[in-house]
Amino acid sequence: MEFDAVLLAPRRAAAVTQGYWLDRTINDELDAAVAACPDKLALTAVRVETGEVTRFTYAEMARLADRIAVGLTKLGVGKNDIVALQLPNWWQFTLTYLACSRIGAVLNPMMHIFRERELSFMLKHGEAKVIIVPKTFRGFDFETMVNGIKPTLPHLQHVVAVGAVDANGQPAANSFEALLTIPEWEKQADAQDILTRHRPGPDDVTQLIYTSGTTGEPKGVMHSANTVFANIVPYAKRLKLGADDTILMASPMAHQTGFMYGLIMPVILKSSVVLQDVWEAKKGIELINAEQVVFTMASTPFLTDLTNTVQSANTSVPSLKIFLCAGAPIPTALVEQARAVLGVKIVSAWGMSENGAVTTTRLDDPDERAFNTDGCPLPGVEVKVVDLDGHDVPHGTAGKLLVRSCSNFGGYLKRPHLNGTDEQGWFDTGDLARMDDQGYIRITGRSKDVIIRGGENIPVVEVENLLYRHPAVALAAVVPYPDERMGERACAVVVTKPGQTLDFDGMVSYLKDQKIAMQYIPEKLLVQESMPSTASGKIQKFKLREMLAEMTQQAKQ
Repeated sequence: MEFDAVLLAPRRAAAVTQGYWLDRTINDELDAAVAACPDKLALTAVRVETGEVTRFTYAEMARLADRIAVGLTKLGVGKNDIVALQLPNWWQFTLTYLACSRIGAVLNPMMHIFRERELSFMLKHGEAKVIIVPKTFRGFDFETMVNGIKPTLPHLQHVVAVGAVDANGQPAANSFEALLTIPEWEKQADAQDILTRHRPGPDDVTQLIYTSGTTGEPKGVMHSANTVFANIVPYAKRLKLGADDTILMASPMAHQTGFMYGLIMPVILKSSVVLQDVWEAKKGIELINAEQVVFTMASTPFLTDLTNTVQSANTSVPSLKIFLCAGAPIPTALVEQARAVLGVKIVSAWGMSENGAVTTTRLDDPDERAFNTDGCPLPGVEVKVVDLDGHDVPHGTAGKLLVRSCSNFGGYLKRPHLNGTDEQGWFDTGDLARMDDQGYIRITGRSKDVIIRGGENIPVVEVENLLYRHPAVALAAVVPYPDERMGERACAVVVTKPGQTLDFDGMVSYLKDQKIAMQYIPEKLLVQESMPSTASGKIQKFKLREMLAEMTQQAKQ
């Protein structure tokens, strides 16, 4: 793969001089951890459905990463080749990224909720050579799904399935185990040459992660070690996290949240991380107490569940000191309840795949900062709010949010015209915000047409385009409605063609047939005789949102 990360080189000199780009990679950090604390517990991975627990010290993790790295080269993976990974928070996720970094391959993490439609686009666009999936997870057969679309993917050579077995119950020929972890590849005569020959530099692309786009086609975000580390290091410093702090990561590592702060940050800190693959608050509490977890980060529904479960079970989580909440605004009542029930500091944050965390509140901020702001910029980050002409607006006034950051991505793969970054380095986030006199921001809306359901972006335009193809639909709009737990959920508003009908079950069945992720399917259907629209015929979604918000409020009364 030829990467066009054109946003890196122009800002390298300044970023290095200012001390934000450290010119270190995950290889440097893993090697340093092995040298300093080889026998320290690095990773505990918990599979909730089976109860399986797997642990690695730093020395064990590095050794197995080397083994997997050499194994990947046996599958034809080389420098700058894409390895796609559609796994939940299993240890194989972490080890595969570390292995890719040993040989200069680039990891493309993909959410396990994705189905044929999303995968087909991403795998083709990213030219993935290998994809690693669970054989099954939560009752779904991933191997069969990917094999079904493999003939349409000219670059995809191998589908590797974690846990696949043959008729005798032994690891199948295409299993992760048979190909990558059982053979002692690291002991081969040429292993050390393989492991050092193509190690990436700090400005090489190390991660390709797709956004949930508004055009129906996700964009491939390219990051280097320098851009990722430039975010994680000041983030950990602001939160005062160190080697003695155990981290719980139940937020998916296929999201930037889990990838940066559940995979890379623990290695940089030489700390310990606990991975939970399926979020269950009861299990989360058990892990926090058993592993003495100090820090976790997730979206608002996780905090709601944890708080309510601790309260209802009359238990406690005394080791937990910080819960960083991002992905949706945190309700005032939730912060107050969580502080009282959990006894933790609630930190509010905002960020994007393109930057990682951009703003956070501080540990010494008053609690109300967590529910009335999304924080202030991390070191190395500048933010400003401008009007449609690009002029700064007064504090307290909403406008377009621009970010100039040392952690800004390298660009969108094969789409540099969409990079959204001007000559001065300002990136248009597509979000609307206001800034107060102390430099704290509050996200007030989105100029991008996307719904955030429990921290998961729903690509609205793609869903609408599918609805328009339904034979009964004349007009369609997908809009959010408020929800206490998820922040917002999606409602499809449609006008049917004369003589045609559509009910909720019919809509769900139709969208399932289109092979999109279940989480993208609207959770309500509203059939209208007409749509509110402008004189030019554009649907006025703000009126639909207001109508749904009012309906939701009335339903509570």
